[in-house]
Amino acid sequence: MSERKLKLGIPAGSLKDATGELFRKAGYNIAFPSRSYYPIIDDDEIECLLIRAQEMARYVEQGILDAGITGHDWVLETEADVHEICELVFSKVSRRPVRWVLCVPEDSPVQSVKDLEGKRIATEAVGLTNRYLKEHGVTAKVEFSWGATEVKPPKLADAIVEVTETGSSLRANDLRVVDEILQSTTRFIANRKAYEDPWINEKLGNIALMLQSCLAAEDKVGLMMNVRRTDLENLLNELPALQTPTVSSLSDPDWVDVNTIVDESVVRTIVPRLKAVGARGIVEYGINKIIE
Repeated sequence: MSERKLKLGIPAGSLKDATGELFRKAGYNIAFPSRSYYPIIDDDEIECLLIRAQEMARYVEQGILDAGITGHDWVLETEADVHEICELVFSKVSRRPVRWVLCVPEDSPVQSVKDLEGKRIATEAVGLTNRYLKEHGVTAKVEFSWGATEVKPPKLADAIVEVTETGSSLRANDLRVVDEILQSTTRFIANRKAYEDPWINEKLGNIALMLQSCLAAEDKVGLMMNVRRTDLENLLNELPALQTPTVSSLSDPDWVDVNTIVDESVVRTIVPRLKAVGARGIVEYGINKIIE
């Protein structure tokens, strides 16, 4: 067992399951025992701690954690001075960035942020909201919201600043988006001093490499097929590729094997075309990781 431990923050709440799934795909067997804030991981050199994403950057900046996973929005909200190792484009619902939006009730007369002068705004991101208002020269009362922010207008607030992925919760509460304040994705961050340590730097680099390789492979599949050499050029013209397809000789000198990686969404369209130009023995296979 290693004497050194990397103190790694795993986001609690909505990002926990997506983070755990990503780590498992990357080859780390991670489990979340019931009522425990210490996830179990099959790496003796890593010690995990569940922390709210909203607080992660602060604890990383202070060195309580060597590294952690959180949203770029919360790094900005807390104004934490941390090192960003890499971007990890994933979230609790989709692989799209989350959006912080300024919203009002559908029947509100507010049409722009300027109309909120002197009004009341509820949000969990008080710092982001105050900086946004300052940029637009607007003075309004910004109150911290402890949850259920969508239900506060119009009785408890004139407007809200809330995070959304699909917009479904906003529509369900009859809210209208006035402006988008920020788009945010998940980031892998490190304490600046800890990141200067060669052992920690290498450990974090290896983790980042494996996590990113899994995200790069999402929605990708491999295709391999045989084709006559005389039909190869026509086949390559039909074949989109992540990189140049690999072409290998077969025991029959008149035939070659072609191997490539494509978006899974295009397979149903291109396979018939590949067959039409001479491809035979077409095989589709899953891709777990792509490391470039």
